[in-house]
Amino acid sequence: MATLLYRLGRFSFRRRGRTAAVWLLLLALLGGAAAAFSGPTTDKFAMPGTESQRALDSLEREFPQASGATGTIVIAAPEGRRLDPAAVAPVVREAADVPGVVAATDPFKARSVSRDGRYALVQVQFDRGADEITDAQRAAYERVGADAEGLRVEHGGEVMRNEVEVGSTEALGVLVAAVVLVITFGSLVAAGMTLLNALIGVAAGMAGLYSLSGAVELTSTAPILALMLGLAVGIDYSLFITSRYRQYLAEGLEAEEAVGRATGTAGSAVVFAGATVVIALAGLSVVGIPFLSVMGLAAAGTVAVAVLVALTLLPAVLGFAGQRILPRKQRTGGAAEPAREGFGFRWGRIATRLRVPILLAGILGLGALALPVQDMRLALPDAGTAATGSPAREAYDLTSEGFGPGFNGRLIAVVSGDDARATGAAAGEAAELIRKTEGVLAVAPPQPNERGTTVLLAIIPEAGPTDAATEDAVHAIRDRVAGVEGADVALTGATALGIDVSEKLADAMPVYLLLVVGLSVLLLMLVFRSILVPLKAALGFLLTVGATFGITVAIFQQGHLAGLVGVDTPGPLVSFLPILLIGILFGLAMDYEVFLVSRMREDFVHGDTAQQATVNGVGHNARVVTAAALIMTAVFGGFVFMDDPIIKSIGFALAVGVLIDAFVVRMTLVPAVMSLLGRAAWKLPRPVDRILPDLDIEGESLRKRSAPRGQEEPTGV
Repeated sequence: MATLLYRLGRFSFRRRGRTAAVWLLLLALLGGAAAAFSGPTTDKFAMPGTESQRALDSLEREFPQASGATGTIVIAAPEGRRLDPAAVAPVVREAADVPGVVAATDPFKARSVSRDGRYALVQVQFDRGADEITDAQRAAYERVGADAEGLRVEHGGEVMRNEVEVGSTEALGVLVAAVVLVITFGSLVAAGMTLLNALIGVAAGMAGLYSLSGAVELTSTAPILALMLGLAVGIDYSLFITSRYRQYLAEGLEAEEAVGRATGTAGSAVVFAGATVVIALAGLSVVGIPFLSVMGLAAAGTVAVAVLVALTLLPAVLGFAGQRILPRKQRTGGAAEPAREGFGFRWGRIATRLRVPILLAGILGLGALALPVQDMRLALPDAGTAATGSPAREAYDLTSEGFGPGFNGRLIAVVSGDDARATGAAAGEAAELIRKTEGVLAVAPPQPNERGTTVLLAIIPEAGPTDAATEDAVHAIRDRVAGVEGADVALTGATALGIDVSEKLADAMPVYLLLVVGLSVLLLMLVFRSILVPLKAALGFLLTVGATFGITVAIFQQGHLAGLVGVDTPGPLVSFLPILLIGILFGLAMDYEVFLVSRMREDFVHGDTAQQATVNGVGHNARVVTAAALIMTAVFGGFVFMDDPIIKSIGFALAVGVLIDAFVVRMTLVPAVMSLLGRAAWKLPRPVDRILPDLDIEGESLRKRSAPRGQEEPTGV
């Protein structure tokens, strides 16, 4: 692999003008395709194979007028006063006149007025799904009741979809990354070139993603996740290769040879690290959940583009930069003076000398941070977690104030049969059973379709949509109606669908975790030709995941220090966060593992003791790994300031996970474990050694090919 990448790097360097032109042309073509073929994103979470999804599909076929998006307009009179039907009627008529609305119910006729008469709910039914509602329709819906004097009118429901937008807070993360690059390189040219290279890769990846959005249904979260990961790994991969290139220039190599060697050595690690991220993200497809598969594949595609840009465009850009890539003091054309040992070497010696206390403190500390995981609850976000002051949140809070939290988490029982009479009888029986179920506040009268073969039962739970009591009520209802004869009874609605999604993801998470950990052991065995090193890496990854989950639960669910990250309403974690976090952190953790341990292996093979090789691995790579981790943390942390609860929690968890994995696990626990294992860390049974292919990720073939006789140049990554 190293030889192939060496040739690729030299080719891009020599043909830098053509290489840059090809990428710019590709970027223009992808941008044009995105402008021409991009389609809208969706907030719909389909879950094939679940009861709630089966009921929704049945509604779409048998009761199409009830399968469209719904809206809820909440009307409140001033405190101490009651609503006047004459004052509410114009609001109802105005709602019925909104384009696409098929019905708007009078709350006094539908008995959706609070007991004190101060609050009322106007249910609005659209003829299309939430994803098909236009901005003009949504704007008209939000204007309903704007002229109602003396009344407070809020607009909620499925139709109130919030677009996720990238703003200045994310740019702050990029700015921090730029500062870290300047400090690391000591050169504005090197920092700017690295950042520009990463941004071109992100732009190409995102343009390609949006060009496919017209044919593939993208969730609104998928592009943001792809942007987040593409930007972070793009900067890091360029950083690793540029750092190695500068090292070779400082050692006196010609620019073209230095680019080839840097691409062959650091580039090999980039390929491996990128491949692990891509495989882990693409592996989300095995879970069998469409929206999660799309998210994983979208992010994987952006990461793959970042790898290609780092291996092809970056060598070309390095050719354009020339000697300006070096700090001003080193632009002399000769070899630089040997650098003094930095903090990395001192830290490596501390970690190996105090390995037992460090291991005990690290493991116990990360274990303590993971304790909140035992109370982790998962759910899909609802309007109750929306930003304070947003229309959806205002409607949610006003509904809870006037009617109780259960009115925000309505359930729908769909009774389907072949005979109208049997279906009606089954609906009556199901309604009676549901009314007697613990946790149910009320059941609305049956609503049959024209043929009477499908009947809807609207159910109001006592607790809110993400409350554990509502989850218990859903299971209890399903158990009670399972014995109803004459028709099929299925429970659905946004709340029931969210519960089904969370449970399916929770069941899939252990399997996916086992798949990811098993993959990490196999890949690292190929890279390091060792059994203990991959096992150590996998156990370290588990420590990272456990501590990250624990901290995220403590803040986002339990509410500890929640105000520091802008969480005003703690609640269950987003249902797909854990499985997504496992896939992403796995790939990022392997980045640092490869860059650190490959240098340890190289020095050990070249004759150093296991102890010294461990110190060298930390010493030579501490600066770059520290910079890479800070950059990733800054990029991910920039998304914490977004209002969207999904993006906020993903950004926070990834930022915390990178910090823990880079500084606690890889930079501290890994050298301690390697020192403790000694020579045993690098042992591999001969039968296994003969079977495994030699990937040459350290660039050993380049060292033999390029080094003068009797001289060995350092090539560790």
